[in-house]
Amino acid sequence: MIKVTYRGAAALLGGALLPACATLPDISQSRSPCQLEPGGWCGFVRQAAVDAFPYAVASTNAYTGDDDLFAKPGRVLQRLEHLPIAPEDADKGFSYELFNEYESGSGSRADRKPVARVLAFRGTDFKGLSDLFYGTLRSDQIELALRYFAAEKARLGTDVPWVITGHSLGGALATEVSVAHPEVRAYMFNTSPFYRSEARANSLKRTVFNERGEVLRRFARSQEAPAANVITINCEPRKNALLKHKVRPLADCITWIAAYGSADAHEVVKANRIAKPLVECGPDDKAHPGPSARTTEPCLHNDQRERKPKGKDQDSPAQGGD
Repeated sequence: MIKVTYRGAAALLGGALLPACATLPDISQSRSPCQLEPGGWCGFVRQAAVDAFPYAVASTNAYTGDDDLFAKPGRVLQRLEHLPIAPEDADKGFSYELFNEYESGSGSRADRKPVARVLAFRGTDFKGLSDLFYGTLRSDQIELALRYFAAEKARLGTDVPWVITGHSLGGALATEVSVAHPEVRAYMFNTSPFYRSEARANSLKRTVFNERGEVLRRFARSQEAPAANVITINCEPRKNALLKHKVRPLADCITWIAAYGSADAHEVVKANRIAKPLVECGPDDKAHPGPSARTTEPCLHNDQRERKPKGKDQDSPAQGGD
C-alpha cells in the first residue's frame, strides 16, 4: 500500500506541473451493446488486448525486484540482458528491461520466429526520491531513455521491428522515444501525463490502455498526452483511484480479455492464475473458457457496488461496469 501511495503522489505532482498537449478522443468500452460477445467485451477491445497483452506483461516485469511480477510470462516473451545502466543513471531512478517477442501460435518458443524486440521502461518505483526529482521535476529520464534506446538499437540491430512500452512514468518515456523515432510502435499503460512533446504525425503507432478512474486520469483531462489511440477499460470499478493506477491489475485484465482471442494469452492466464476482472459477469472464481468459447447467454458487466434492497436508507447503487 505504501508503494502504491508514493507512486501515486509522484504522479500527482508530475501531472500538476506540465503543460498541455494535443490528443485524440478515448475509445471506451461500452456497457451494454456487447453482452452477447465473449466475456461481454466488444470485439475492438478484445483485438486491442490481443495485440497489447505481451507489452502489458513486459511493462509489469520492468519493475525488477517487485513482488507482483509475472513469474510465467508465456512463450511470446523472452527476457534479454540489456546494457549495463551506469551508476549515475541508476541513481536517477532510471531502469528498463529488454525482451524478444515471438510470433503467436502452437509449439514451443524454439519453433517460433522472433517478431519484435521490446524495450520496457520502468515507471516510478519510489525506492527513493530520485524518480520524483529526475523523472517528474526534471527531464533527465527522458534524455536517458532516448540515449539507451539508441544504444540498444545500435547494439542489437533492426532485423526485427522495435516496440517500446511502459507504465506510468515508463509510458511517458516510451511516448517520448516514439515521438523521436516515428517508425517505432509504442504501447503505454496508465501512462503519466507529463510529456514535453505534442507530435501527432505517428499517432497511429501509439496505443494507450487506461483503467477508468485511475488517479492520473484526473489530470489527463487538462494535461493531455501526444496523440494516440486510447482505450479505456473498467476492470476494477470498486477500487480507489490509487489502486487502479497499479500496472499488474491492469495487465491481468488485458491478458484476461486477450485470452478470449489468443491461446498464448490464455496460457498466461492459467500459468499465473489470473482471476476474472471484477467487472465481468460470473462468480469471482470463474475459470476462463479460452479462445474457443462460445457465447450462449448475455454477459452483463457488474455494477460498482452490490445492489441494496429497496426501501433501505442507503445510497443508490453507483452505475459502473463497461
